[in-house]
Amino acid sequence: MRSFSGASVRRVIDRSHVEVPEHAHDWPVVSLFVLGSYLNTTEIGERFISAPSAVFYRAGAAHRNRVAAVGFEQIEIEFDPAWLGLGWLASVPVRRWIGGRAGTQARRLANACQGDLTEARLRAALQQLLEEANHEIKRESAGWIGTIRQQLNEDTSLRVRDLAKAVGRHPSWVGSAYRDATGEKLQETAARFRVERASCLLRETDQPYASIASEAGFCDQSHMNRTFRRVLGRSPAAVRMDRLRFRQTTSG
Repeated sequence: MRSFSGASVRRVIDRSHVEVPEHAHDWPVVSLFVLGSYLNTTEIGERFISAPSAVFYRAGAAHRNRVAAVGFEQIEIEFDPAWLGLGWLASVPVRRWIGGRAGTQARRLANACQGDLTEARLRAALQQLLEEANHEIKRESAGWIGTIRQQLNEDTSLRVRDLAKAVGRHPSWVGSAYRDATGEKLQETAARFRVERASCLLRETDQPYASIASEAGFCDQSHMNRTFRRVLGRSPAAVRMDRLRFRQTTSG
């Protein structure tokens, strides 16, 4: 996507059901979740990631991914540690921050990286993300979060009151608690699920746009276009061209 004096920013896209072989980087890397889901394996163990998140890899830290059914899109920021200037980075091989405030910040930074981002703003935003995430208290995700995600994944048209009823909570509480735990609002998760399905079909099939919009749960093609612009900052036509830029992987 772009390079600066001490950092590079790139979009990485994997097709569904592939294995990304074990690899490492010469500089530290922060991976920002955009779309999809994957099983991330590192020296600190395995973790399935399917929500706003950031993963830090120290230079030379080996990792591999197994991509799930809707593919995976991420923004990778590779940087010279001296350029960033955070001393604690050298002491840890891998850090994962999923959901919560770190997830919210990671989502914002991923969006910013796809816009007109200067080197100074990139460095400041990355420093802020890593410093705040490093001090965030880790909390296990409550069981009702998984229930809501599953229900939304099956039917993105469900309303807050429907989801609240399914988990036995008050609608006004569910909305704010879900946002605090996951890093995105309920309607943002529903929109992302639609975009994930549509993106996979755009990249991996030749279905017409109108057919994809219907299958992914959009009202029509115009609704899909607007949602893509809001969620990804790109059009469905641009996403269809991603098929030319899939990362080299092996079959899962």
